[in-house]
Amino acid sequence: MLISGAWRQQTQEIEEEQMEGNINKVGSSSSSDDLNPCPICLGPVVQESYLDKCLHKFCYNCILHWTKVVASKHSSLLSSVKCPLCKTENLSIIHGYDGSNFQRHYINQTFGDSFVFSKAHKYRLQCYYTEPGILNDIFNVTRYWKTHKYLHSNQWLQSWLRREIQALMQEEDVEIIVHHIVGVVDSFRRRDEQARQKESPETKQEKFKAAVSEAARPFVIARTDRFVNEMELFLASGLNIEAYDAVYQQRLGWNTPRETIDSSEQESSGQTFVVPYLYIFDEDSDGTD
Repeated sequence: MLISGAWRQQTQEIEEEQMEGNINKVGSSSSSDDLNPCPICLGPVVQESYLDKCLHKFCYNCILHWTKVVASKHSSLLSSVKCPLCKTENLSIIHGYDGSNFQRHYINQTFGDSFVFSKAHKYRLQCYYTEPGILNDIFNVTRYWKTHKYLHSNQWLQSWLRREIQALMQEEDVEIIVHHIVGVVDSFRRRDEQARQKESPETKQEKFKAAVSEAARPFVIARTDRFVNEMELFLASGLNIEAYDAVYQQRLGWNTPRETIDSSEQESSGQTFVVPYLYIFDEDSDGTD
C-alpha cells in the first residue's frame, strides 16, 4: 500500500509538471509568434484571437468567418468546430484580451440567421472584379469637386453604402458601419462649409478620400481604395441607385440592371457572365484593385 501511494503521488507530480510545461510553452510561443502571419489570411494578425482548446492564434474576423463557412456545410446547429490547423474541437473564440479580461464568442452564436446574397449584392461584388474607371467618361468626378456639388447631401447614399458594405463584408448587420461612414461624410461637409480658408478642389478631394478611407479600412480592408473610388463615382453621378445601376451594367455589357441573368438566359443569349467565387477571404487576397 505504501508503494502504491508513493507511486500515485509520483505520477501526480509528473502530470503537474507536464501541465506546467505545456502552459509555459503556450506562453513562450505567443511571444515568439508575434511576427507570424494569420494562418487564414496570411497577413499580420488583426485583433488577436484564440480558439479556446488548442489556443491557436488568428485574426478575429478571419476565424469568425471561417466558422461560418464550416457551419454552412452542416444542416444542424454546431456547438463546436475543429481548428483549421490541428483539428481540435473548440467551443469558443477568445478575443479582446487586455491583460486581465477577455471576451468569448461561442461557436453557436455565429450561426443564427445567415445572410442571403441578393442579385443586387452579387452584381456589386462583381463590379469589384472589373477594371476601375469604367464610368469615368460618363460621370465627371473632377467637375463634381470644382462645382462644389459635394456640399449637397445625397439622399441615396446611406442605402447605397448599406448594399455596398453588405456585399463586400458578406454580413447583413452593417448599420453601425454605415452610420459611421455617413457621419464622416457629413462631418467633412460641415467643416468645409464653416472653413474660411480657401483650398483647391484637388486638396478637398484628397482630404475627403483620406477621411473615408480611414473610416472604411477596418471593414473593407484590401478593397478600401476601390470602395472609396466607387463611392465618389456614385456621388458624382447624382443618380439614384436604380439609375446608377442601369448605367453601370449597360457600360459593362451585362443584362438588365436590376437582375443578374440566370444560367438558362445566358445559354440562350450566348453571353458569358462571370460570377466570382464568393469566398470570404478573397478580400485579403487582392490587395490591388
